[in-house]
Amino acid sequence: MSFIIVAIGVFIAFAVEAMTGFGSIVIALSIGAIVMDITQLMHWLVPLNIIMTGPLVYQNRGYIDHALLFKQVLPFMGAGTLTGLLVTDYIPAEYSKGLFALVICWFAIRSLALLSAPAHNHIARGALIFSAGITHGLFASGGPLLVYACARTQMTKERFRATLLSVWFILNACLCVWFLLFEDLASQAKSIMWLIPCVIAGALLGNILHKRVSQTFFSRLVFALLLVVGLLLLAKTLIQILNL
Repeated sequence: MSFIIVAIGVFIAFAVEAMTGFGSIVIALSIGAIVMDITQLMHWLVPLNIIMTGPLVYQNRGYIDHALLFKQVLPFMGAGTLTGLLVTDYIPAEYSKGLFALVICWFAIRSLALLSAPAHNHIARGALIFSAGITHGLFASGGPLLVYACARTQMTKERFRATLLSVWFILNACLCVWFLLFEDLASQAKSIMWLIPCVIAGALLGNILHKRVSQTFFSRLVFALLLVVGLLLLAKTLIQILNL
């Protein structure tokens, strides 16, 4: 039953990312963390994300904002991701789940309330992108903070989507190398293979929705879903901590 819940979460999450350029891991991890361990889920979701984002990055390469990608996002997020990976072992699993749930809830509430907020200045954006890297190293889910940092820029949704997809492809490829070298990623191959059809189906649906559904409506729906999932995960984590 746990695997079925994860599979449904993967389908929904990858449909969201195919449409918007972000959300696959944070949504799938939010749903899956209710029934499974976060670390094991990361080992499944990071390779799956590469499988989906690779073709989409190539397909939309003409829309990528190379200046934003290489001069701002990758340097700050790369440093933050390495920091997150290095401190992972020092954070108890229950508390890391609670921290993740709080990040999700904060992002969802902030996004629902301020869809049209002004852009951040360079210092604030750099700090947010670095923080996004830390959450990406901890949970492979830097999307919430990165979207918050960059969503107020004057980019079209096509450029925004293509640039974010490039970020996840590059960073998650690096995470896969880390997992292969320092963690037991190879043993997860069978489970990853079983989830690939969910990724393909979700990506196909997301591409259709990207062209047909209002971005504002869909964004509100995604943020509302994230808030519900974040609250459920937070409640479960608090119960576990209180029962320790």
